[in-house]
Amino acid sequence: MADLDAIFKAYDIRGLVPDQLDADASRAIGAGYARYLADSDGTTQVVIARDMRPTGEEYSEAFADGVMGQGVDVIVIGLGSTDMMYFASGSLGIPGAVFTASHNPAGYNGIKMSRAHAAPIGADSGLADIKAMAASGLPEVETRGSRTEMDLLDAFADHVRSFVDTSKLIGLKIVADTANGMGGLVAPAVFSKIDVDIEIMYPELDGTFPNHEANPIQPENLEDLIARVREVGADVGLAFDGDADRVFLVDETGSPISGSLTTALVAKRILEKKPGSTILHNLICSKSVGEVIAEGGGTSITTQVGHSYIKANMAETGAAFAGEHSGHYYFADNWRADSGLIASMFILEAMCDTGLKLSELIAPLDRYSASGEINTKVADAQATIEAVSAAYPDAEQSRLDGLTVDFGEWWFNLRASNTEPLLRLNLEAGTPEEVEAKVAEVKAHF
Repeated sequence: MADLDAIFKAYDIRGLVPDQLDADASRAIGAGYARYLADSDGTTQVVIARDMRPTGEEYSEAFADGVMGQGVDVIVIGLGSTDMMYFASGSLGIPGAVFTASHNPAGYNGIKMSRAHAAPIGADSGLADIKAMAASGLPEVETRGSRTEMDLLDAFADHVRSFVDTSKLIGLKIVADTANGMGGLVAPAVFSKIDVDIEIMYPELDGTFPNHEANPIQPENLEDLIARVREVGADVGLAFDGDADRVFLVDETGSPISGSLTTALVAKRILEKKPGSTILHNLICSKSVGEVIAEGGGTSITTQVGHSYIKANMAETGAAFAGEHSGHYYFADNWRADSGLIASMFILEAMCDTGLKLSELIAPLDRYSASGEINTKVADAQATIEAVSAAYPDAEQSRLDGLTVDFGEWWFNLRASNTEPLLRLNLEAGTPEEVEAKVAEVKAHF
């Protein structure tokens, strides 16, 4: 069987196929997932989905076999985005799993899992126990679980549309690049009952990603969308990742909108609908996010990077919304799960409500310059972090997630990768020139 240590990550399971993840490993993980949930939560039923990767059907069926071998029933919803699985888990009130490697290249597959109502499972909230049980080679129980199939695509599309008044979404010209990922299934279903002109780029579900990788955080993967938005004079471009739970936006000029600014704009809309709400954002988001939340009368709370931390913090604080720089947007009314499609609904409604172009909506929120994530290979990540910390004794420092150093007019965060000998630097300052100078200054201490 595959090396479980290599494929179990902080928030999910991911690895190369078939060398790191194969059908046998999928079956064992399914058994571990079912046994863990049955023992801890009394679970009797789980829902399973998959994305369009070539190994998805075989591996998800093996996983389902492992689940049923522990006496737990399975509902198979087939092809679906990750946020569609969260919808299934939330609406059915049962745990869920989706076979996907998200934005990873074609050679990968993986599994994202949740408890009932889309509650997170991470390294410190069940994933380590599932790994141990999978490795133990669990025997099958006497009475196997059953398998049924269910089609939830239309119900999911209705749920996404329910967050806004879709009667307002009239006359927009939209281009959506689904990159041969699951957006090619879910985006047309959502927009089929909205009076907009939408063009889907690369809608064919193809896990070999023949056009470009389904990773819109990388600028090169936005080039086709940018060109098409300019070519057809679209009002907005939407770029989805492979499992379609993330979205990145391109405005009518073809300029990409950062995840931070999208978070700020959605937060502004949430506060208009739910005044005084608490809103979370991870510590790598632009300082403008917290400013916009405060200006809108909301309470801003900074959190660690990662969905399991954010969902737990949303539950603790009663937050209405949370956003990450990486394009994940979480909604309390979506079982605190993330959905790029729901975020898109809020953006489109803002454009139609105000009559403003996307660039005009974003302009007052775009107050700083950012470096983006800069990865540097180092011999000892923690030692480097300590050296950088010591170099700035007069600055405000936080260890919430890695090292954050804040001088007010500029700040940076330095985090070690969980899987590689890399340091991830994110820095923000007033101008691009200041960003360049400060990045060089910080890296001089590496």
